[in-house]
Amino acid sequence: MLFLDALSAALPADRIVLDPDVVHAYARDQAAWAPAGAPVALVKARDAEQVRALVAVCAEHGVPIVPRGAGTGLSGGANAVDGCVLLALDGMDRILEIDAAEQLAVVQPGVVNDHLRAAVAEHGLWYPPDPASSPWSTIGGNAATNAGGVCCVKYGVTRDYVLGMKVVTGRGELVTLGRRTRKGVAGYDLAGLFVGSEGTLGVITEITVRLLRLPDSPPKTVVGAFDSLVTAGEAVAATAAAGITPSALELVDRYCLRAVDEWKNMGLADLGDVLLLGRVDTGDEREAAALQECFDRAGATWSTRSTDPEEAEALFSARRLAYPALERLGPVLTEDVCVPRGLVPEMLARIEAHASAHGVHIANIAHAGDGNLHPLIVVPAGDEEARERAQQAFESILDDAIALGGTVTGEHGVGLLKKRGMHHELGESVLGLHRAIKSALDPAGIFNPGKII
Repeated sequence: MLFLDALSAALPADRIVLDPDVVHAYARDQAAWAPAGAPVALVKARDAEQVRALVAVCAEHGVPIVPRGAGTGLSGGANAVDGCVLLALDGMDRILEIDAAEQLAVVQPGVVNDHLRAAVAEHGLWYPPDPASSPWSTIGGNAATNAGGVCCVKYGVTRDYVLGMKVVTGRGELVTLGRRTRKGVAGYDLAGLFVGSEGTLGVITEITVRLLRLPDSPPKTVVGAFDSLVTAGEAVAATAAAGITPSALELVDRYCLRAVDEWKNMGLADLGDVLLLGRVDTGDEREAAALQECFDRAGATWSTRSTDPEEAEALFSARRLAYPALERLGPVLTEDVCVPRGLVPEMLARIEAHASAHGVHIANIAHAGDGNLHPLIVVPAGDEEARERAQQAFESILDDAIALGGTVTGEHGVGLLKKRGMHHELGESVLGLHRAIKSALDPAGIFNPGKII
């Protein structure tokens, strides 16, 4: 095969994997409901020059490239397409620089989120974006999907921390985008454009991220229990209306708590039907008290404030464990809609209505403080009829989020699962702008084709 001969000539032999069993293991992310094609090869890049060489060969032969990091994505964005080369970037995992004075770090895309956070903490610094997959997900993957997490209600998402990057373009050129300075407005924000592009515009080989100083005060945790999703949603809306910005405000319902208990025996299921977990990191006790008052006024059955870090970490761990705990019960179709915070109660009510109308089981976790809801539709393994009903509920929830002035994805990305919803949200004129940008940056159409647009 001419392409494979050219690939072998361009890259070291130990970087190319053709064993079908190994290649297949890299062919999809965590979105079990999204289709995956049959790749022809896997390339495990070690540096930017190897990425550049691969892109040049693929562009010449018209072979698609699907970049991937740790494979923790939830939208099918890293799933193989037929005839593609899978480009694994997890081996490019070096932290190249930590500049404490300028409060920035330069990393390769395969650096794991939590590894970066631990490394910069030694310098008294903090990298805030913290998706639930932070122990495993990579900074490159976080940038590709513009990942958020627990802290983004106050501190923002990945795009807010990416200053610059190095990228291999569709013409096989390695270019530098963005800056290292605090301010800079020279030209279009191409670095920002690549954040959230899901590998469709080029391959990120290096990222410069902005850091913050570690908070001086230990966080205070506020917990409230509610007898319904809607009542918990009203507490979220009340918090926003009161002008309170907690560093985290997470929702976990009884289905998730029960699933975590059955798996980890943490004794959480008796705490309430729905929990709101708030965190305040200003050191101001009045802010924690005000957050608790919002919970109580909205109808909390009980609430409490705590400064015990172990107790707080157990509760937030339950939030992070909810998705894998539910996966043990059957295939999970994960939503990622985001609505205005004042409409969180209405959106939660609509989600419950769709569960009833379609006869499916929907558990709920949420970054409730910024209106980012994660309904989790669980179906019995092998039940194709239930699977079809779940897909119908999934699409109905997307439509409702748009109808309420929201978006089909807050942090997971579009990938394959959200394409119809995104087209509905943006409309043909805006999609045309997307296609024009894609064509300009990827003239051969080789980067992750079929994703997003």
